[in-house]
Amino acid sequence: AGSQCLAWTGLNWFFCSLPAASAAVYKQWIPNTNFETASNWDKGRVPCANDVVHFEKDKVVSVFVRSPHTLTDMYLPLNGELVLAAGAGFTASDGSWDPACDSGILLRFADAEHRSWFDPALWQEVVPGGELQPSGRLFSVHEERVPCRHDDVVFQPQTSFRINTDSAQTAIQLRSISVMGQELNTPASWAGYLQGPSAPLQFHGNGTLQVTGAGCPDKSGCACGNALDGPRICAALLGASGRQCPEPACQSPLQPLGHCCGVCGATINLDFTPDFDLQKYQDRLVQELLSQPKYAGVQMAISKVHKARTFLGVVSRSSTPLIQIVLIDDRAGVQTGTAAEQLAADIMEDIAQHGEALGISSGKMEVATGSTSSGQVGSYPASRITAGTVMGLLFGLLLLGGILFLYRKGKLR
Repeated sequence: AGSQCLAWTGLNWFFCSLPAASAAVYKQWIPNTNFETASNWDKGRVPCANDVVHFEKDKVVSVFVRSPHTLTDMYLPLNGELVLAAGAGFTASDGSWDPACDSGILLRFADAEHRSWFDPALWQEVVPGGELQPSGRLFSVHEERVPCRHDDVVFQPQTSFRINTDSAQTAIQLRSISVMGQELNTPASWAGYLQGPSAPLQFHGNGTLQVTGAGCPDKSGCACGNALDGPRICAALLGASGRQCPEPACQSPLQPLGHCCGVCGATINLDFTPDFDLQKYQDRLVQELLSQPKYAGVQMAISKVHKARTFLGVVSRSSTPLIQIVLIDDRAGVQTGTAAEQLAADIMEDIAQHGEALGISSGKMEVATGSTSSGQVGSYPASRITAGTVMGLLFGLLLLGGILFLYRKGKLR
């Protein structure tokens, strides 16, 4: 069945209808502003018949109501909407005693103004059926836990929300957005939704969401696109009360690109050729290496990132695309990161043997474990030694020999 919505702006009221639920998507917003969610009320419970409901006058709200409710009184804000599911609504209490509600208190609706789009803790990955992505051996760096430019975004059917989209980007691009069960996967459909009454109540802030309908066109992968908002992501992640980066066991933790916290373990940066296929390579690593029993406690993140170029310590405006692999493990104490280090060594060995066929031109490994006082860096070419390298060495030796010969003849000073 469809839904109805009762909305108001100042003294102007209107009704609207909403479509039934349909598709689910890849990254799903966790919080909601539903009437029946206990955590949305200051007393930690849903209002009942003897209670007085109070919405702050100057707070904009969008509130989904799943079922009928009886209340003693309700104060509404100046701007907002109540989205009513089929059969939902409100009636005034007749003052009779209700054994399930004998307290009769004032309940205030919680403030949702500060829930940020760029808070990684407020998103979760889902499979196409809408179920949570099973927790496995793969994880994402913090910037990629927030929706990326080619991701699908879902707000759960029969839920309301309010989200702050403040951003350092002019536009926050996405493949599609699903709201109230309606999948919006074209620029035109999203533009139509933005013109409706609910969008200004659900989204606020200086960031503009754009739906492109386009997935990643590059088989080598696409960078997430959240780098400009990296500081905002880390501030949202670590600024909340009680949240902080875990204290690493290693003395010189690694700092992966796109991640807010230092990690113990290993990172590998890969240079690639046009033949590289990110999904196939990830599947290869999972099936042939990560799934081995000796790596049972290791987790891996792999994605394309852009690393800023530097020259003589000065950061250039240009950047280099590379494939970043981050490996961490569940070992403790002096053993922290050692399983990840061993897996990284196996990956580098595999690159040395098969890198050319996989579209990998070179790889650089960096390690930080609980047993070391500093990170260790190792670089490996895709093949053990190339003809170009041999010719370069021979040319260098010949040049050095020629200079030495001329010096001894007295023709160079």
